[in-house]
Amino acid sequence: IGLTVTQALALPALAGARIVAGHAGHDRVVERVNVMEVPDILPWVKPKELLLTTGYPLRHSPSPLTDLIADLDRAGLAAIAIKPHRYLGDLPPELLAAADRLGFPVIELPEGVAFDDILTDVLSDVLDRQSAVLARADHVHRALSQIALEGGGLAELTAELARILGGPVLVTTPDGRILAEHGADTVCHLPCFDAAPDGQIGPADHRLRTEAEHPGLTAHHGTQHALVPILAGRVDHGRLVAFADRRAFDAADVAALERAATVAALAVVKQLAVAAVEDKYRADFLRDLLTGRLEDLQSAAAHAATLGWDISPRPGTGNGRQHRALNGDQTAAAPTPRSLVVLVAELDPGQSVLPASQHALRPARERFAAAWQTVVSGRDRTNPVAGFNQEVVVVLKTGEDPDPLVKSLIAEVSGTGGGGRRTFSTGVSRRVATVADLPAAYEEARRAVRMGRRLNGPGSVAHFDALGVYRLLSLVPDPDELRDFARQTLKGLAADGDPDAEDLRTTLEVLLDTNLNVAEAARRLHFHYNTLRYRIGKIERLVGPFMERPDLRLDLSVALRILHMRGL
Repeated sequence: IGLTVTQALALPALAGARIVAGHAGHDRVVERVNVMEVPDILPWVKPKELLLTTGYPLRHSPSPLTDLIADLDRAGLAAIAIKPHRYLGDLPPELLAAADRLGFPVIELPEGVAFDDILTDVLSDVLDRQSAVLARADHVHRALSQIALEGGGLAELTAELARILGGPVLVTTPDGRILAEHGADTVCHLPCFDAAPDGQIGPADHRLRTEAEHPGLTAHHGTQHALVPILAGRVDHGRLVAFADRRAFDAADVAALERAATVAALAVVKQLAVAAVEDKYRADFLRDLLTGRLEDLQSAAAHAATLGWDISPRPGTGNGRQHRALNGDQTAAAPTPRSLVVLVAELDPGQSVLPASQHALRPARERFAAAWQTVVSGRDRTNPVAGFNQEVVVVLKTGEDPDPLVKSLIAEVSGTGGGGRRTFSTGVSRRVATVADLPAAYEEARRAVRMGRRLNGPGSVAHFDALGVYRLLSLVPDPDELRDFARQTLKGLAADGDPDAEDLRTTLEVLLDTNLNVAEAARRLHFHYNTLRYRIGKIERLVGPFMERPDLRLDLSVALRILHMRGL
């Protein structure tokens, strides 16, 4: 914590001093003062020093003064103050030019100024500023600690900190999801935030781009904010961010925010501990429900309601039809039918995510589950969501088409444009009408996520309804059996790494997809009709007369789909 070069020149001891070169560095920070008594001063200087000299050690220096300016700038000094006339005469133009080029302030001191007065005034001012910063930080720490001791959480902490600092304050996860905020609706349009998903307008729907934001003070479009990490031990729990509103922030505000982050870390750890117990209880119930361990399914919905979940489908009559009200001729819209779908999301294996600092992140599975819980509860708190060992499971209430809702949730969890987070694959079950159907739906979603990753790789989204024949292939537990079937059916066409075999497989696949329409297949493959006829004969010599045998065509179609499955 120090004062700028401009502020230092306003001190009584520096009355009459002026910057003669390097004006661009007028806001460099001075934290200490040093006196140059020897030409080789570099081993004894420190960053953010104001270096005082009479010029006497430089009068016979063998190296140009321009080199000295460059060396002092590289060492991080704030400025050099020189009494030039007694020993140096006028300052050399090349020195002034070098200082202007580097933005390194060169201050010309009046002859009558005493170095001990400068030392006293500058150091006294720095100590006064540091004392004020510590007092402000202590005030913030005591105010927030009192809230924490009274049982307040992140919402209360951000509100009090916003009052003290006079601007919006928010707490985010390490990847930028807003956990608590006060006044953030006035700043979430800034470029340090991702845009909210379509249809979402609240501050909690935005994400702070933590991967592009650094601790300390930053300005975006004229709006200044201070950011500090929330750390507990060696674990990174998120970010505490305050935005300047009525006044500009300075180092004192950053120091106050750092003290506030300590209290915020306690609140986060407490919240995580309570949530861990509650989540385990909920997850145990949901696992028992989805794996068919609950004997009394009639009471399952009632018990879920005590946990804040609604898993009761609603049959209705739907389709916008109307029925007559009991009290007259008025008509009312019939309740819209509501079904349930199970969604399973798994982190894709084989990813390496390094933390942005030496501080570790919470385990990836915990952060993944927390992200889903935040996003799902933001839409509908009554939708069950829980993290199991390797997967996150969500039970969604949906209408006729769950796809738009599923896409929206996946986009929000993955953080569109966020960068740096792990990819995950998702499987979605068919719609079910009763709680008793949920175990079967859970198995469908699990099969869908596994088969989707096999077909499309990491980040896939697979609906059980759309798997087709892959639903049957997913039931075969032995991959060797599938490989053997594909090899024995395709014979010479199954050769891996053979360009000719791959080319003929493509031809066969297009023929099967066009229901053996040779003209259409030739058009899609950009072949001459006779060329395709020649290729058909070549394929039949390898695999048999598939043009005449429907059973062989079925086998070949299944074998080709097996080859599309990754890992086989």
